[in-house]
Amino acid sequence: MDHLTRLHILQHEAEAFDKAVRRAADGGREAPPVPSCPGWSVADLAGHLGSVQRYLTHILRERLAEPCDPTDPELYALPADPAVRAAWPLPDRTPHRGPVPEELFDWSAAAARDLVAVLRELGPDVPVWTWSPHGDRTTGFWIRMQTIEQAVHRWDAEAVTGDPAPFAPALAADAVTQTFEVMAPARRGRKPAPPGTGERYRFRRTDAPGAWTVEFDGDEVRLDRRDTAPVHVEAAGTASDLMLFLWGRLPAGRLDVTGDGALLEHWFTLVPPL
Repeated sequence: MDHLTRLHILQHEAEAFDKAVRRAADGGREAPPVPSCPGWSVADLAGHLGSVQRYLTHILRERLAEPCDPTDPELYALPADPAVRAAWPLPDRTPHRGPVPEELFDWSAAAARDLVAVLRELGPDVPVWTWSPHGDRTTGFWIRMQTIEQAVHRWDAEAVTGDPAPFAPALAADAVTQTFEVMAPARRGRKPAPPGTGERYRFRRTDAPGAWTVEFDGDEVRLDRRDTAPVHVEAAGTASDLMLFLWGRLPAGRLDVTGDGALLEHWFTLVPPL
């Protein structure tokens, strides 16, 4: 998927997220919980995503080669409303439980628009800081990562009030690949995870041809796009459902599992959730 397609999807998912959080807040009543993000309310979800996007927009605009201090409130252009500031996701604060001011959603929506604008301006090849486990230090890393994160949180927001829409097949397939290329190594590096002992998984999509075979060997996560190599367990579903499972939003029981089903549950031990 090229970067312009990703940016189009990012913008579309950001607009859908904004509609979903405003609908869930229902005109400022008590912030409802987000079932797929335990301990978070809709206000926390908007505060988290808006903060991440404003932090990254600063890094991108300044073309920084190192991360800046994420606790610096000057990076976030926080509104004066105390309720909005209360939703800013500092690590030591408690989840937001009061009414949600519209200004919080205005602030979050503007963060997404600014991020799309700066990524469109820079394109995918400008050197910047990233947390890539493989040393990808380009704006292209953030275009891909933020498109996926925006889509996942749009799904989270829509799940508050009804059935969330599935992800576009091309986005979902790219997100599955990105999980094995980027997220799995990063998560294993950030949280304690046992060394791999040769566990082999296959994830097969049912809405189009395609499969991903993944092997854990010590600290290595190896991706093999062949779909005939022997594996210990195979999970089949649409690309959207595979993406949701890998991001911890869909239980394994919603997939068609063959082989050692217990090993599929072991996935989140080998790849700890964020």
